[in-house]
Amino acid sequence: MIKPQLEFVFEVQARLGAPLIIGETHEGLRRIIPILGGSFEGPDIDGVIVAEGAADWQFARSDGVTQADATYALRTHDGVLIQVQNHGLRHGPETVIQRLAAGDEVDASEYYFRTVPRFTAPSGQYDWLNRSIFICGGARYPDSVHLWIYRVL
Repeated sequence: MIKPQLEFVFEVQARLGAPLIIGETHEGLRRIIPILGGSFEGPDIDGVIVAEGAADWQFARSDGVTQADATYALRTHDGVLIQVQNHGLRHGPETVIQRLAAGDEVDASEYYFRTVPRFTAPSGQYDWLNRSIFICGGARYPDSVHLWIYRVL
């Protein structure tokens, strides 16, 4: 039996805009969360989040789960652009989710927030991102999100 291990890759700190509410759909309440920029830093990679075209097209499902579908780009300190498609789930006790929705600061240990980022990096020094599976844990704050990205070994 192979038991996967995790290797820390980098932390993301992203600023978020006010949600744009599309409304109720067959999937649930659809909304767009603009990603306004930010930064990322790890042992072997760092840089900024590109704000242009960056958003999380999420929906709140009827079972209380928020399903994230974020697409954005990273610009490394040496100018390389890397696309990120990040899919995930956030849920917790109803009172905790209500506090998050109200803009309260809630400790990330009180809810589940996990994503599976997929990277598209050009050939070169960052193409190692194209060859592994990654997972992350997240924390949502009133106007930002923090993600801790790990490579599955």
